[in-house]
Amino acid sequence: MIIVEMDRTGCLALLDAARMGRLGCARDGQPYVVPITFTRDGGYLYGFSLVGQKVSWMRDNPKVCVQLDEFTGTRAWKSVVVQGRYEELPDRIGWKTQRDRAWSLLSRHADWWEPGGLKPAGEAPTPHLFYRISIDELTGREARPVQ
Repeated sequence: MIIVEMDRTGCLALLDAARMGRLGCARDGQPYVVPITFTRDGGYLYGFSLVGQKVSWMRDNPKVCVQLDEFTGTRAWKSVVVQGRYEELPDRIGWKTQRDRAWSLLSRHADWWEPGGLKPAGEAPTPHLFYRISIDELTGREARPVQ
């Protein structure tokens, strides 16, 4: 197999085709990675979540990354990493347009609210929120079988 760097167009195409990835955040030197659903619009990834550990950590340290991959066959895969900043889209005056945009984009896909809108059985419900992650840096690699 050979591994090549993906160009920006290829990375964005993989982001646009994906609905799920892994969000990495950190607090006090401790990393935390969780699955998220998202959609891309322009220079942002938009998501939805209940308030919990990941939101608490991102509020403390908004520097995050999102990783996604695609396996297309034996020894063939693509992987993209987004480095960016977390930003909440609060339910307040001045944020309605951005919040409505996030909802509109996300709701185009079935089950858009999973896994961010679910808590384990027995946990108390928490408020939900919409957020976005700026795409500050975008890198990708692709593995292909040798021809």
